[in-house]
Amino acid sequence: MSTQTERGMGPRVPLSRERVLRAAVKIADEGGIDSLTMRRLAEEVGAEAMSLYYHVARKEDVLDGIVDVVAQEINEAVAKIDTPSAGPAWKQAMRQRILAARQVFLRHRWAPALFETRSSMSLPVLQYFDALLGLMRDGGFSYDLAHHALHALGSRALGFSQEPFDPSDGADSQQDAAAMEQMAQMLPHLSGMLAEVAHDDPDSTLGWCDDQFEFEFGLDLVLDGLDRKRQSS
Repeated sequence: MSTQTERGMGPRVPLSRERVLRAAVKIADEGGIDSLTMRRLAEEVGAEAMSLYYHVARKEDVLDGIVDVVAQEINEAVAKIDTPSAGPAWKQAMRQRILAARQVFLRHRWAPALFETRSSMSLPVLQYFDALLGLMRDGGFSYDLAHHALHALGSRALGFSQEPFDPSDGADSQQDAAAMEQMAQMLPHLSGMLAEVAHDDPDSTLGWCDDQFEFEFGLDLVLDGLDRKRQSS
């Protein structure tokens, strides 16, 4: 009986939790989080579905695990940033790290929605926030003000913004014109805004209206406000 090596396929890579989770990230990157099933994951790693359960207990374990993988990728990206953070420099240091985290999410566009659904806290995510707190402490923030700052930043601290609604959610192409006309009558200001708003760079978007300009606009507003609070405290 021929082996994989004899057939020219190379030696079989041993199955491990890390290999399973990285395969899950690859599937989600290619087809979105809904394409990630245990059967599809087993096919990706070339194993029987039951073999996966030695490394991941169930799909929820996979989802928690790929949050860890993405968060660790973020931590590795921000660790490469070496800028001063003492006093007023905290703001630029914070901004650089948050925008670096955003670049990771732009590579994994399914991840923001998944991060929002996890009930268990990921250690790599906690380590990321611990580092952000360290920057604020370097800048002179009390723990109380830093706590308020994290609430004010919300998901922006991680590199994406939560949108209040998606006007295209659930709409099909045949109903768009009628829906827009009805919306214009019932919600004149929202419909006027939506008719005028256009994002020139769809590759920078995470969600309906979360493009790079809008994200940085909101981030800078929050950071500027926090810096004023830091100086007056």
